[in-house]
Amino acid sequence: MSIAQHRIDVREHVRSPEEVLVGFARTLRAAGVNVTADRERTYLEAVAAVGLDDPGGVYHAGRATLCSSPADLERHDTVFAEWFGGTRAGSRQRDALPVMTPRASLTGEEPPGSGGVEDPDAVHARASATEVLRQRDVATLSRREREELARLYGALRPRAPRRRAHRREAARRGRVDAHRTLRAMLRRMGEPGEVAWRRRSTRARRVVLLVDVSGSMSAYADALIRLCHTYCVAGVPTEVFTLGTRLTHITRPLHQRDVDRAIVAAGHAIPDWSGGTRLAEGLKVFLDRWGRRGMARGAVVVIFSDGWERDAPEALGEQVRRLSAVAHRVVWVNPHRGRAGYEPVQGGIMAVLPHVDDFVAGHSMAAFEQLVEVVARA
Repeated sequence: MSIAQHRIDVREHVRSPEEVLVGFARTLRAAGVNVTADRERTYLEAVAAVGLDDPGGVYHAGRATLCSSPADLERHDTVFAEWFGGTRAGSRQRDALPVMTPRASLTGEEPPGSGGVEDPDAVHARASATEVLRQRDVATLSRREREELARLYGALRPRAPRRRAHRREAARRGRVDAHRTLRAMLRRMGEPGEVAWRRRSTRARRVVLLVDVSGSMSAYADALIRLCHTYCVAGVPTEVFTLGTRLTHITRPLHQRDVDRAIVAAGHAIPDWSGGTRLAEGLKVFLDRWGRRGMARGAVVVIFSDGWERDAPEALGEQVRRLSAVAHRVVWVNPHRGRAGYEPVQGGIMAVLPHVDDFVAGHSMAAFEQLVEVVARA
């Protein structure tokens, strides 16, 4: 479908302003511009600041937030003209952009005085606001937005990574199951028949979650603990620890079904919430006490941290090297990884990257969804 056909669809089906803007950003991505989730979110915030009733402002907001090279600017102008109609910003023939109605805002908050019978357009506007909320950095959310985000955790479906077991099971292909084939022939009085097959069965692989709750991670700690609770109640074999000035095992309180009770219980169990950072020492305690004894052996270990280390970065790198030697896979989740222009320049991050299998973002609900897939495929 061409860009012009996309634009016709948007005008034939009355869409909310948020849907039009998100659709434009994704069409620009399809045209070859590297539009990341962060750039898309920044674009929506910029348009909210200049106002949708200012077509020139929306045009320049897109060029400033979605483009990173002169070639991107040309593609932006072409897609902008096709999507919104007309030629370029400043042309009198170009159609006006849709005007933001008071039914919903880009943050998803309803204006005062709204009520009565809910119309379908309001439902679409809220759905689009939810999509924007999925892309938002959890550290920048208001209290109301955090409460709305908490309801989205129910949509996460964590799955356990699988490993090959020693036992074999019946299958349609694989290796010949001589015993079953022979027994079937004996039941038929020696007459040949269908050959039975078997293959190695699979078992769920353990997932170990290590969450940095130091002061530098305090803005993300609540969201990360909620993510850990989602794993615990999803039936995935999970163990959860927190890292700060000490190592704390919080798996038991997080197995409560009610998420709010679980978060409160976990908070009471963590003595160093928003304290200092001693990642190397915490990982050493984990490996000495639980790692080599079996909990981390063959497991998928996920570390949530920004990499700020109080001790020498080399010590942190050495402990992650030890961890990678016993774990099946090590995933490092850095909230700052999802920000535009981020470079892993911290000493701790540079020390651990050679020993990490996956280095992913962990700043938004969309990033959490991608992390769930990374763990499931590990």
